[in-house]
Amino acid sequence: MRKLRVEELNRLSVEAFREAPKLPLVCVLDNIRSMHNVGSVFRTADAFRLDKLYLCGITPHPPHREIRKTAIGAEYSVAWEGYSHTLELVKELKNLGWVLVAAEQTSNSVPLPEWKLDTQRKYALILGHEIEGVAQEVLDQCDLAVEIPQHGTKHSLNISVAAGICLYHMYAHLSPFS
Repeated sequence: MRKLRVEELNRLSVEAFREAPKLPLVCVLDNIRSMHNVGSVFRTADAFRLDKLYLCGITPHPPHREIRKTAIGAEYSVAWEGYSHTLELVKELKNLGWVLVAAEQTSNSVPLPEWKLDTQRKYALILGHEIEGVAQEVLDQCDLAVEIPQHGTKHSLNISVAAGICLYHMYAHLSPFS
């Protein structure tokens, strides 16, 4: 076994990425505080070829060097849009036929490993504030909530870790790129 060189990975250029087909998947960041979390989600969105990121409320947006530290340039490849109010965006997405999925612990959340996606649908994954989670008014608009099973002493994961886990699960069900 040997580690592959960057040239051997056959990655797309930023221009080719922008033109390439995307997953029917967007990610909504609902009032995320940390620029490092935002940058990390940009990088994950690039890895799984998401259609777009929505940065809502207080969520910081590029350009900013603290976002770039973790995005490592993915803020240039991934399409993104800022919204002042998450609720306005999710209502718009719902009207356009997107399935709204909150990554949140709720009274009827579905354990992530048990959730099977319909490959004929398009999905919006909503991730919430680092302390407060997804706002209740936003959660009220969602079609379902998914929960990452946890068996330790903490009740939540860092938002960038949760994003990676959820987005990989969705990618594994939706991806035609393999």
